[in-house]
Amino acid sequence: MTRTYLLGGAAAALALGFFWIASTPDSGGGHSMTPPDTSDMPAGAAIVNVALPSELDEQAAMGQRAFEAVCADCHGQNAAGQNGVAPPLIHKTYEPSHHGDYAFLAAVRNGVRSHHWSFGDMPPIKGLTDADVANIVAYVRAVQRENGID
Repeated sequence: MTRTYLLGGAAAALALGFFWIASTPDSGGGHSMTPPDTSDMPAGAAIVNVALPSELDEQAAMGQRAFEAVCADCHGQNAAGQNGVAPPLIHKTYEPSHHGDYAFLAAVRNGVRSHHWSFGDMPPIKGLTDADVANIVAYVRAVQRENGID
């Protein structure tokens, strides 16, 4: 009985902690992923220089096509970002240890509150299946690895 109360209390405390973190506005002050200064860049300019892999596996190649069709309008060609529009996905901020693969799926399904960059919130993206997103993630991860982000 005591064990049940302890586990229940721990679960409640954990849930409250997650709720507090999720509902706390981002001050931008305590995060180690500092975006680059883009104030001198023209609007719409690529935010980072991206090196492409010499070849992609089949999944990443499908992801590249899907990225170009759906994501590049905002995140730029080769996920280099667009100043004033959307961040680059080829950036340390989106490395697998910080934004795991599921974060991409959650972003597509639910949208994302602006928290690393000042481009505003990302809306949910309609029309992509979970398989489409997995392919896009395979492409982004392949390009990240080529650019030393892994």
